[in-house]
Amino acid sequence: MRTKHRLRRVWWLLVAAAVVFSGGGIAAADAQASPEPAPATATPGCGKAPALRNGNQTIQSGGKNRSFILSIPDNYDNTRQYRLVFGFHWWGGTADQVAGGGSDGDVYAYYGLRRLANNSTIFVAPQGLGNGWANSGGEDVRFVDDMISRIENDLCVDTAQRFSLGFSYGGAMSISLACSRPTVFRAIAAIASPGEISGCAGGTAPVAYMGIHGIGDNIGSGRGQRDRWVRNNGCTPQNAPEPAAGSRTHITTHYANCRTGYPVVWAPFDGGHQQGPVDGCAGCESGARSWVKNEVWKFFTGDTPPAPVTFRLRAEAAGRCLDVNGAGTANGTQMVTWDCHPNANQQFAQTGQALQVTGKCLDAPVNAASGARVQIWDCHGGANQAWDIGTGGTVTSVQTGLCLTSGGTANGAAVTVATCRGGADQRWAKA
Repeated sequence: MRTKHRLRRVWWLLVAAAVVFSGGGIAAADAQASPEPAPATATPGCGKAPALRNGNQTIQSGGKNRSFILSIPDNYDNTRQYRLVFGFHWWGGTADQVAGGGSDGDVYAYYGLRRLANNSTIFVAPQGLGNGWANSGGEDVRFVDDMISRIENDLCVDTAQRFSLGFSYGGAMSISLACSRPTVFRAIAAIASPGEISGCAGGTAPVAYMGIHGIGDNIGSGRGQRDRWVRNNGCTPQNAPEPAAGSRTHITTHYANCRTGYPVVWAPFDGGHQQGPVDGCAGCESGARSWVKNEVWKFFTGDTPPAPVTFRLRAEAAGRCLDVNGAGTANGTQMVTWDCHPNANQQFAQTGQALQVTGKCLDAPVNAASGARVQIWDCHGGANQAWDIGTGGTVTSVQTGLCLTSGGTANGAAVTVATCRGGADQRWAKA
């Protein structure tokens, strides 16, 4: 993922230019958490051998050459109606970054939804003119109309399952579609949208809406968009809770009493202009580790991706837990043992052989010698971040074969890797 930091510098320029820019299956048990579909109709592409293929596509729209990237499910079946999801890039971003996941790679393709979709969805990454979505004269909305026509004339799409999401300018473009095409799109998700800089032609009809916004990022703009859809969707207004600065978390509110099929979900987080905030980690930006993709996918589909199982590691000798010293989040923050508590700096999740905590990975310095301090570091998949948890309670560094060791029994005792001896100071229990 590659968030464009210059968004902060150009945001007010975009707002000032808004007048110029303005154009004219969610299957869930909780009806207020997910919109109900309109009856689906078969698209002309159903039953046809498709001509479209994965990758870059070109199209004429409004007399201009436009392009988009298409991702069709593996083993596409032309008799099955698929969801259709549009992912719009940010100011200065590209369709390639959305489709490829940027620096996070495939795990974040299409804002992380493609992996979660597991071949159930057709994805589209459109390319904006000048790497933005000014939508002058409504040309970008017309571009979307033309893409839908091209795709649905060739592929089998569920017309009741069209969705749009995007970050920043891409969120604004998704809002523009909600305003102008409320019967076309079933739901949209706007991540850190700066408002209606892509226009809002119409804007009075109900559309299922999810807003995600940092409390340090002109939060008033996010609240204003949320409140538009609260009104349109007939929800009960409320002062939705927001996380405090320094809390390193997010709070998701599902508005009550919305019209059936038109929920509003609001998810503010402790952070700034970000598309991939990470709970428990101040200012961290990682689509791969962020909670955002799971929340959006759940909203769009009603599917709940399995939450990672978290646990503490209690040192047998000390009776205390492995702890990120001072609840720090910086690379190189060292590990200690401390009285066990439920806070994030003692909550570990295991992904493969990596042990993650506060958005980082448990890390032994490269080629560490016996006695080296253990720390946290950005996850990179190296052998010095791989650990084997043995049935006897030992936690062994894959790179060095040394064992995780508590250096004492008092709060604040250093945690190192040391030659494995099997003592109580090297035995850890999940708690």
